[in-house]
Amino acid sequence: MDDIRLLPATLLRVARQHLRKLWVRVVVMGLLAFVSLGLTQLGGAWLPDGVRGRVTGASADRLLDIIANAMLAVTIFSMTVMVTVYRSSSTQWTPRVHQLIMQDKTTQRTLAAFIGAYVYALVAIVLREVGVFDDEHAFALFWMTVLVLAFVVVNLVRWVLHLQTFGSLLDTTRQVEGITRRQFQDRLKTPCLGANPLTGALPDGLKPIHAKQSGYVQHIYPEGLNAAAERFDVSLYLIRPVGSFVYLNEPLVWVQGDWDTPENAKDEDDRPTLTALIRDHIIVGDLRTYDQDPRFGLVVMGEMASKALSSGINDPGTAIDVITRIGRILSSYSTEEKPGTRSKLDRLYVPPLSPGDLIEDGFSALARDGAALVEVQQHLQATLAALMRHPDAGLADAAGHAARRYLTRALRSLPFEDDREDLRSSAHADVRCNVPKATAPVTDESG
Repeated sequence: MDDIRLLPATLLRVARQHLRKLWVRVVVMGLLAFVSLGLTQLGGAWLPDGVRGRVTGASADRLLDIIANAMLAVTIFSMTVMVTVYRSSSTQWTPRVHQLIMQDKTTQRTLAAFIGAYVYALVAIVLREVGVFDDEHAFALFWMTVLVLAFVVVNLVRWVLHLQTFGSLLDTTRQVEGITRRQFQDRLKTPCLGANPLTGALPDGLKPIHAKQSGYVQHIYPEGLNAAAERFDVSLYLIRPVGSFVYLNEPLVWVQGDWDTPENAKDEDDRPTLTALIRDHIIVGDLRTYDQDPRFGLVVMGEMASKALSSGINDPGTAIDVITRIGRILSSYSTEEKPGTRSKLDRLYVPPLSPGDLIEDGFSALARDGAALVEVQQHLQATLAALMRHPDAGLADAAGHAARRYLTRALRSLPFEDDREDLRSSAHADVRCNVPKATAPVTDESG
């Protein structure tokens, strides 16, 4: 394919990103409203004459009026609920969870269904007034409207059931855990995004391609990058993985090979330069996103637990629940190469996930803010002890290192001797051996 930006894999990734946006679903449902009316017109023309007169135009008009009036009110109500949940979730848990709730599939499908039904009713009323749907086509219009009503009722029931938990702490933590687990599993299926692992020092003789703006690396299109590297006969080293923050003119990618195309010129075939292609396939924005970034999901879960431990909320149970969820996600970590996961993008090098970074992203904030809560620290040490028995040596070592640091901090924060002993007993035996026993300052324990 001549235009690397039109590779099927790249287009599929772009399509998936756009399908998470509300306006795309609304546009699709609006188009379906026009399609259904077109099918109604065609179907009505093929009906026998004896069937067409069984339903009058007034019957269809009444149903259309019901849909038009009801959907406007229901849509406004749903939008109010959605905005309220967005704001309350950002305030109660963490602002980083706001963008995840905005992508809630049930909410988007429901709003799109309501708006689509509203568009259907309005267009049908207009077509009735101009005579496109006369009384001879009322039978087909009536039954199509009945189907639209059934569709609305199903979505309304689904919406009411969804509102029972929408925006609650349990639902929010499940959503964050769900998307983090999916991104984590996707990364394990295609380690390093399907590219070669970038470990150790960079080779000599590399040339940098700098970032044209400051921001977070939100998305990488590895297939397009590898195709660009093949076209220019170079290798690309992505030192800034998804989730990293880059500054203006900071090295974004290092290139190995001879590529003498000027930065702002085009080659003899009037095709984009290597620099332009790389910048087109590495999306930089002002916010960190969940796409391709399982570490961000762990950070958000840790922030939710940390917020629950604040003095205004004082909810250790939520922190314990988050610790369990993070431990469940990390337990699926593996660096073992699975069948079919061998690198296919041989011109591209991407840093692998670091088990130490994963543990720090999930546990560091809550370990600090919950250092003086013995029940939180006990559960944290039990989870880390389980991860220390993980078959992956890298994750086990990282869990042991974190457990020693967290235990040392907690012992220095707990004033009551019995709490310190209970906490030490819940830690892994190797951790207890490497953490001094008397690390807490002597305080008044009479209370």
